[in-house]
Amino acid sequence: MKPNFSLRLRVFNLNCWDIPYLSKHRADRLKRLGDFLNLESFDLALLQEVWSEQDFQYLRQKLSLTYPDAHYFRSGIIGSGLCVFSRHPIQEIIQHVYTLNGYPYMVYHGDWFCGKAVGLLVLHLNGLVLNAYVTHLHAEYSRQKDIYRAHRVVQAWELAQFIHHTSKSADVVLLCGDLNMHPKDLGCCLLKEWTGLRDAYVETQDFKGSEDGCTMVPKNCYVSQQDLGPFPLGIRIDYVLYKAVSGFYIYCKTLKTTTGCDPHNGTPLSDHEALMATLYVKHSPPQEDPCPAPGPAERSALTSVLREAWTELGLGIAQARWWASFTGYVIVLGLFLLVSLCVLAAEEGAREVAILLWTPNVGLVLGAGAVYIFHMQEAKGLCRAQTELQHVLRREKATQGLDSEPHPAPLLTAGGGQS
Repeated sequence: MKPNFSLRLRVFNLNCWDIPYLSKHRADRLKRLGDFLNLESFDLALLQEVWSEQDFQYLRQKLSLTYPDAHYFRSGIIGSGLCVFSRHPIQEIIQHVYTLNGYPYMVYHGDWFCGKAVGLLVLHLNGLVLNAYVTHLHAEYSRQKDIYRAHRVVQAWELAQFIHHTSKSADVVLLCGDLNMHPKDLGCCLLKEWTGLRDAYVETQDFKGSEDGCTMVPKNCYVSQQDLGPFPLGIRIDYVLYKAVSGFYIYCKTLKTTTGCDPHNGTPLSDHEALMATLYVKHSPPQEDPCPAPGPAERSALTSVLREAWTELGLGIAQARWWASFTGYVIVLGLFLLVSLCVLAAEEGAREVAILLWTPNVGLVLGAGAVYIFHMQEAKGLCRAQTELQHVLRREKATQGLDSEPHPAPLLTAGGGQS
């Protein structure tokens, strides 16, 4: 590869809000999205919330000449909603489905049924190896009472670990997606501190778009003030993140967002704003290290965010244990009532009442059993992530010469003890 090597990479990212039967003007928005992508001819278009595989096939056919390669990431019951269109041949594809993704009984939220995931595609561009990741994390439905905070922190940690372990042979790492986190949120900081990814909005030389880079704005007719919560000016939850490895240097020359409307005819493409980044990859000068070893300040910031994440997962474990214990008591009570109903059914006078109460009581026991099993699994998943964080914390503290370390939380078992 020539020393003066330079590569331009144009990237498009959008949460498409493509929910069959629910999203407004879905067919029209998809058509205009396809027209726009064909017109702009990006190197990569990474999309989220394409919940219909038929819609993906429609886009694939429409974009086939401009983007010869494409992939749809399948998972869960509804699907991950992730897909990618590429002007360059995709060499490898892999995906990871997040361990925790909300609660199945919160049907009206629906995240659990989606199988939220991260997809990876590997491209070879003029001898350069590019690892491009696309993801969509669990939604935040309430800023004040966020019951999914621990799940989103676990997802951010799994995402960071997935990138960390799959990008060791890559020259450039690119992550696009809807993280459903504000820039200063714990999960977002954990992801960036652990992977070293840089934020295109912060790093770009030329930004044009919505104020503060917000990707959900009140000007968008599909966004309500309730969606924005305590942020009436908008929120930034969609990202283009990147870093270079092994002797390369990457920078964002331009970053653009839509501003509540389609770039051409005024109607929004989605309830989210699109991100359009122009990145340049070059060889690093011999005297420069594109990935310098973290100094004391960087290590201190990493340790701090690891501590906070460890504490947050501890709170999540306590909550999961409480629910497991509660439903365990409900199961015991339900079984006791079933035995009592069996005794009553043997008596002539109470047989009809016992038979009448039998079915709802069986439903109660089965429902409580399902919730008990789910929260047992949730506690195990949280404990696993917390143990990994503890290991990293121990290693970081050893590097910094610190002595203290948190004690691991005991894993939840059927009896509430350790396993």
